[in-house]
Amino acid sequence: MIDELDRAFDDDHDEDPRQQLPPGEASRQRRRFGWMRSVLAMGLALVLLGALGIGAVVVYQKISGALGTSDWETSADGTEVQIEIKSGDTQAEIARTLKAAGVIASEKAFIEAGERNPDALRIQPGYYRMRTHMSAEDAVLRLLDLKNRIVNGITIPEGLSSFRVFKLLSAKTGIPEDDFKAAAKDPIALGVPDWWFNRTDDKKVKPSVEGFLFPDTYEFAPNATAESMLRVMVNRFLTVTGSMNFAETVPAQLGGIAPYEALIVASLAQAEAGNADDFGKVARVAYNRVYKRIPDLTCACFQFDVTVNYSRELAGKDPKPSSGLSHDELTDEKNPYNRNAEGMIPTPINNPGKAALEGAMSPPKGDWYYFVATDKEGHSAFSETFEEFCEDNETAVKNKVLKQSSC
Repeated sequence: MIDELDRAFDDDHDEDPRQQLPPGEASRQRRRFGWMRSVLAMGLALVLLGALGIGAVVVYQKISGALGTSDWETSADGTEVQIEIKSGDTQAEIARTLKAAGVIASEKAFIEAGERNPDALRIQPGYYRMRTHMSAEDAVLRLLDLKNRIVNGITIPEGLSSFRVFKLLSAKTGIPEDDFKAAAKDPIALGVPDWWFNRTDDKKVKPSVEGFLFPDTYEFAPNATAESMLRVMVNRFLTVTGSMNFAETVPAQLGGIAPYEALIVASLAQAEAGNADDFGKVARVAYNRVYKRIPDLTCACFQFDVTVNYSRELAGKDPKPSSGLSHDELTDEKNPYNRNAEGMIPTPINNPGKAALEGAMSPPKGDWYYFVATDKEGHSAFSETFEEFCEDNETAVKNKVLKQSSC
């Protein structure tokens, strides 16, 4: 606009000289135009300053909004939601979970509330009942109150066969046993790597989930299925054996024995040892009997009654005490789990714990072929010859562990 006034002023001086203003008039017009320019310039300056002022207010509002912390007052109208705190979650990750579920107004509010409450570092992993529209401070307190934690803990004892595991899981969760049996039909689909079923003998392997359902205490998700539960248990087995370097150590220390064969032996040790101290020695007996046959033995076999009882479970029958098993049952040649079956049996007979796995992975050296429990604490005596074994039987009888010698 000022430029246009200048041009107008200049245009006035470009007119024909005959139209020139009288003396003094030009000076008055220049003063008038100069005053107008000053007023317009001042107006434009005020407009610019106003615009800058409005912008500054907007910027300030945005900055102040960013610096402020959004939070709610806990509402009685909030609805219940379930959230999961995963193992290893940081405060920021917990905050994101709560924000996404509508529990808190902002992640920053929860982090700040956690900083004010040092107990927030004790929030445990698991599933929690929370409510939407909670203050960050109340959300922290609710997570610290274990009454709000959804506890679905199920303890799987060491040495249960898969069939007993299914029965226990079904009783605890209400999921039918048949669902677990159906999910277990394909152990590779549950996460067991196919190489686990490799063997060093010529026996064919029909993949089984037996041995891979690691015994532990589990907290399954409230909506867990039979398949997802078994997946969790298989994953725990892989995690534990991986941390032990089980698959690498077994062939290196045991002359090329396959990890699967060592898993079978671990299950035998779990079933036969009356005391955890004897896991390794029982495993050594099993290896010696199958891989280091001596003339005293009529077969390269285990001669353990527990293998026969497992075959009963496979057939849908209940196990029996050893005294209840007939000679025909114990020695049925059609049964690959019979006492005198040559070589390694087809599968593990239960799901061994870590101590039994360690015993099978790194058993003590010894030429033992026999053992028998000799005291009430379950400790066994191990022997190299049948004569020594019979002497140990007499000790067991004297200690009232056995009613009569098995020799």
